Amino acid sequence: MADKPQKGIKRRDLIKASITTVGAATALSANTIPVAAQTSSSTEAASGKGTVYTGETIQGKKVVSALDVNDLEPGRRHQLYFQGVQMRTGEHWYVSVIAARGANPGKRVVLTSGVHGDEMSSVHTVMTVMNQLNPAQMSGTVMAVTDISRPAMLAIQRKWPNSSRSIDLIDMNRVWPGNESGTAPDRHAALVFNRLLRPNADAAIDFHTGTTGFEVSAFNIADMDVPEVKAMADLYPVSQILDMPQHAFPTTLHNALLAAGVPAICPEVGAARALDLPMIAQFVEGTMNVLKQHGIIVGPMGRTGKEVRVFIGRGAVPIVATEGGFLEHLVELNDKVEAGQKIAIQRNSFGEVVAEYTSSVTGEISGLRTDVMSEPGDNLAFILFDKPVPNGEDTYQE
Repeated sequence: MADKPQKGIKRRDLIKASITTVGAATALSANTIPVAAQTSSSTEAASGKGTVYTGETIQGKKVVSALDVNDLEPGRRHQLYFQGVQMRTGEHWYVSVIAARGANPGKRVVLTSGVHGDEMSSVHTVMTVMNQLNPAQMSGTVMAVTDISRPAMLAIQRKWPNSSRSIDLIDMNRVWPGNESGTAPDRHAALVFNRLLRPNADAAIDFHTGTTGFEVSAFNIADMDVPEVKAMADLYPVSQILDMPQHAFPTTLHNALLAAGVPAICPEVGAARALDLPMIAQFVEGTMNVLKQHGIIVGPMGRTGKEVRVFIGRGAVPIVATEGGFLEHLVELNDKVEAGQKIAIQRNSFGEVVAEYTSSVTGEISGLRTDVMSEPGDNLAFILFDKPVPNGEDTYQE
């Protein structure tokens, strides 16, 4: 069957149309324990003026409603709960915080995961990095937040199931830096951003994976026009980088941090709902390189982008289903493709081919649908490409 034309997308819309960057898993914590309401004193720490303890503990860990890592004892590893958004029952959603405060002063790097609730390799990556750190031998601080969107993680699904004002599913990576007067996920994002992440970050790395039913290659999303951001992205031994300018998608966490003056990147670590240990190792190696670059830990650099072939995509295009049926890919992740190359076919329940899909660009495969069945509008593939930019703006041709 002849291809139906695919609509082009401009660069600023490419992530929305295609890649569903991605979170992780932990359980809902101790809702039976009484929790103090957020107080106005918490606003002080939003400006980096201090830590606010609620007076409560959960599973033996102290609860804070605002944090300044400089208040923590040097040379030690600290485990805390951050008091997030309050729900209609009066209870709060909590966020797990691990802080390795070095014995000596230095830079502060924040590692985050769990913005989407079905992203497991991202959480495991952060945990692995933190378990390799020895605060007694560090300069500066590494703070990790592994479960930002806990309601989504409880359901092991991408989006926050919000019912505070209407029944809806909210993508937490489309609401940053949040709004303390908005819906529950908006309020939660604002609290986490203003009272936990931004005050403690000289640099940040927000880890994701592909979403349920759609896997991605090992790649980084980064605004390569920002020197500090490029320096971080280049330290990862991964094969692809999506060069996404900050203004293209300002409501993702890493871009919101960048807008607030914190150099940040977004690694993508494979498929959702599973652990890809070999791919995780690549991102652990790259993250340890970043910590060495910032002088937080010492030691020889591991592999970087200089040791692997890195394809930098200045644009991206999705392949979108035009029919319903059973999908069969003709390419694999990281494959090079040419414009006009057939990359997938689709069959109906009689086994007849109802659609064939071709690439509209020359580039590399960075994402593929893993759910075999699909319907019109589903993303089937995600292709990174590089080409001259006419008149200073990328245009995605049909």
